Amino acid sequence: MKKLRIGVIGCGSIAQHRHLPEYQINPNVELAAVCDINQERALEVAEKYGVLSYTDYNELIKSGEVDAVSVCTPNYLHAPITIAALDAGLHVLCEKPMATSKEEAEAMNAAAEKSGKVLMIGHNQRFVPSHQKARQLIQSGEIGRIYSFRTAFGHGGPEGWSVDGKESWFFEKEKAFVGAMGDLGVHKTDLLRYVLGEEIVEVGSFVETNAKEFADVDDNAVCVLKTESGIIGTLAASWAYVSKEDNSTIIYGEKAILRLEDDPINSLVVQYSNGEVVKYELGKIQSNDAGGQNNSHVIEHFVNAILLEQEPAVPGEEGMKSLEVILAALKSNETKQIVQVR
Repeated sequence: MKKLRIGVIGCGSIAQHRHLPEYQINPNVELAAVCDINQERALEVAEKYGVLSYTDYNELIKSGEVDAVSVCTPNYLHAPITIAALDAGLHVLCEKPMATSKEEAEAMNAAAEKSGKVLMIGHNQRFVPSHQKARQLIQSGEIGRIYSFRTAFGHGGPEGWSVDGKESWFFEKEKAFVGAMGDLGVHKTDLLRYVLGEEIVEVGSFVETNAKEFADVDDNAVCVLKTESGIIGTLAASWAYVSKEDNSTIIYGEKAILRLEDDPINSLVVQYSNGEVVKYELGKIQSNDAGGQNNSHVIEHFVNAILLEQEPAVPGEEGMKSLEVILAALKSNETKQIVQVR
């Protein structure tokens, strides 16, 4: 089988920690090129992987050297680069949040449909074993009706792991569009939609900047969410957790409580109403902590979708639905009202 030639656009932390190493270990992939507006960084990464180096994404897209690209740039560039790549007949794996507006997301999905190429969004929480097991338990009826949930994603902030530290684009509204809610909250809206198997229909939120005085995006957000069947719960996204990262979710059902990534050893703990407790040791969630697993499985799903001509695990439509919850949260904070997710 001919290997898939890949280009990675944007050579920051997510590319260096996830995309590039995961492409490199994939037997069906040939890493062909990288691109970054920072020429020094582009050259350094290109040299490390023995690939071509570009500073203009249009040149890479039109080079004929690649079949597919990963878009690992600041958020405001996700849509223009993705659309340009799809229009040029390339498959695209785009980092989350997929876009900065619903209109951008719709344009990306339209470009994917028109080109017939794969567009996948990098929502890796769907591939975490504890999350997949929880979804199965809920779908099988084992947990009974779901009443409530609480989910959190927090760490000390991007300055701890971004290649640019405090100077990172993550803190600039013009480039990031949204802070902790876009970096972490969108992962959790995607996770909830996946695990519960339902859409979120109403959102109320408080979205603040109170921990990073140098940032002009949010660093702490708490949302109340309601699903179509009436499940209610909370989502917290924060860049102000100065000690251990939190990436936990608890789901309260009729017959049991599910604790996901809440225990350091057992990634899923099921506490049944009759007092029985079942513990699953399914391997650690991927994280920026050294203890997390390093393979996010996003790359292999993207590559397989292309080679097997299948629907990607997280298509653009799914990325858009998860983004819409974040957009509703921002609107709720602005208007001080409960917002319907369109």
